[in-house]
Amino acid sequence: MADRDIIIGIDAGTSVIKAVAFDLSGRQIAAAAVPNRYDSGPNGAATQNMDRTWADCASALRSLGERVDGLARRTAALAVTAQGDGTWLVGQGDRPVGDAWLWLDARAVETTRRLAGHGRDAARFRATGTALNTCQQGAQMAHMDRHCPELLDRAEVALHCKDWLYLNLTGVRATDPSEASFTFGDFRTRSYSDLVIEALELRGRSHLLPPILDGSCETHPLSDAAAEATGLLAGTPVSLGYVDMVMTALGAGVHTGTPGAACSTIGSTGVHMRAVRDEDVTLNGRSGYVICLPAEGMVTQVQTNMAATLNIDWALRVAADLMSETGHPHDYADLVARIDGWLARSEPGALLYQPYVSEAGERGPMVNANARAGFIGLSAGHRFPDMIRAVVESLGMAARDCYGAMGELPRELRLTGGAARSGALRGILAASVGAPVRVSAREEAGAAGCAMMAAVAIGAYPDMESCVAEWVTPLLGEAEAPDPALQTSYADLYPAYAEAREALEPVWDRLAEHRDRRTTPEIDAPRTAQGGS
Repeated sequence: MADRDIIIGIDAGTSVIKAVAFDLSGRQIAAAAVPNRYDSGPNGAATQNMDRTWADCASALRSLGERVDGLARRTAALAVTAQGDGTWLVGQGDRPVGDAWLWLDARAVETTRRLAGHGRDAARFRATGTALNTCQQGAQMAHMDRHCPELLDRAEVALHCKDWLYLNLTGVRATDPSEASFTFGDFRTRSYSDLVIEALELRGRSHLLPPILDGSCETHPLSDAAAEATGLLAGTPVSLGYVDMVMTALGAGVHTGTPGAACSTIGSTGVHMRAVRDEDVTLNGRSGYVICLPAEGMVTQVQTNMAATLNIDWALRVAADLMSETGHPHDYADLVARIDGWLARSEPGALLYQPYVSEAGERGPMVNANARAGFIGLSAGHRFPDMIRAVVESLGMAARDCYGAMGELPRELRLTGGAARSGALRGILAASVGAPVRVSAREEAGAAGCAMMAAVAIGAYPDMESCVAEWVTPLLGEAEAPDPALQTSYADLYPAYAEAREALEPVWDRLAEHRDRRTTPEIDAPRTAQGGS
C-alpha cells in the first residue's frame, strides 16, 4: 500500500464532469473533464440521461489515467460528489427507470406551492431547515406520485446524481447525510424524519429512500465492472461524498474556524454559505437550506440564488445570436473575454437587473417559482455594456440579498467557482457584500472537498479539521478589500433592488397565469443543452 499516494475526487456538475487526482497532502496532480449534457422540454422539463452520465464519468476517469502514470496502482481511494437535488430513479437490476429529473426541472411548481401552503410545512421546515422548492427530490417525487405514478411504481430506489454514480462504482444503493436530511430528514439527527415524509405526502413511497452512508467514515470497494469501465483497480476504496455545494465550500474554506468567514460559489447557480454548529442554527423566514458538513456537529446555513452566471450566459448568447443573424457569427468564448472591457466602459449602478432567469424561478432569499428576470431603469441612452454591467452587478446584489437573509453579513468572503477568476466580478462582490474577498488557489474545490472525505475515511488524517489545515487554509489568497466608493454606491442601490423584488411578485404571478393560459409554442419542443457556464 506504500505506493498508493493518490486520491481521486469526482465532481459531476451541471456543466462538466471532472475527475481530479490529488496527492495525500492535497496537492493537485492532474485533472480530466467531460462536458455534461441535459435535455430541456415542455413545461420546464430538464432531464439527463443516466446511462450517459455514468459513461461520461467513466470516460473522465479513463482520461485521468492517461494523464497520470500508474494511476490505477497508485490510487489509495476515490470519492464522488455531484450536482444536488433532482430525482434519479433506479429500478430492477439497478437500471434507470427513465431520464433523471434535474434540479433545473420546473414541472413540480404547482405541487410545491400546494405542499408549501399546507399547515404541516412549518414543522417540515423546522426539521430540515430547508424551504421547499421545485428543485428538491421531495417536491419532485410528490409531483410524480400525483401526476405520473408509474415512474415511482417502476422504481426500487430514489437516488441523487452522486448516489447514482456511487451505485455504478460500487454496486451499493445509498445516499449521504446532507441530501437525506435537508430533503427528507432532520439536520440535527442526520437521519430520515417520519414527520417530513408525511408533510411531503410520501408515506407510501418511503421504501424508495436509500440507506444513509457517511463517506468520511465508511467506504465500499470499486466493483469489477466499474474497474473495467474506468481503468482503475477493483477493490479500491470508494467514498460517497456530500452534495456538491458543501464539498465545494469545504474545499474553498467555509470551515476553517475563522470568525465571520463565509463562502460563495459563483457558478451556474449562486451558493452562499456559512458554517455553524447545528445547535446554533437560527431559522429565519422560510427560505434557504441547512446542510450537514462532514464534521461532527457542524452544518452550513445556505441561501442559493437559482441562477448566477446563467444570467451572463443568457445575455451573451442573445448577443451572439443577433450577430449571427446579421451574418457575423461570433465565438461565445470571445464574448466572455470582452466582459471586463464592457464593465470598464459603463457606469456602476446605472441600471438594476433582477437575475431570475431560470425557468424554475427563485429559491433564495425567497422561494417563488414564478420569479423572472428583468431590467429596471432602461433609457434610450443605455447601451449593451450598461446592460452587461447590470447583469454582473446583479450577482453581487443577489449575494447581498442571500447573506442578509441569514442575519449578519460576512466579515470575510471566500470565493470559488469559475466566475471568481474575474477581478472585476470579485470587486463587485466585495463592494456589494461590504467585506474583503479571498480566493482559494484550489483549482477544483468540489473534487478536493470529496477527496478530503476519502482521505479521512482511509485514515490519512484523524479528522476533518486536520485535513482542512493542510488541504485548505494554506491555499487561501490575500484579502482583497472592497473599493470604498463602489461599496457606498452599492449600499445605496441595494434597497431599491430589494424593494423591486418585493414589488414585482404580483407581476410575476400574473405573467405565470398568462403563460398557463396560452397554447404551448413550438419553442418549447425538447432540445439538448450544455449545462451551466
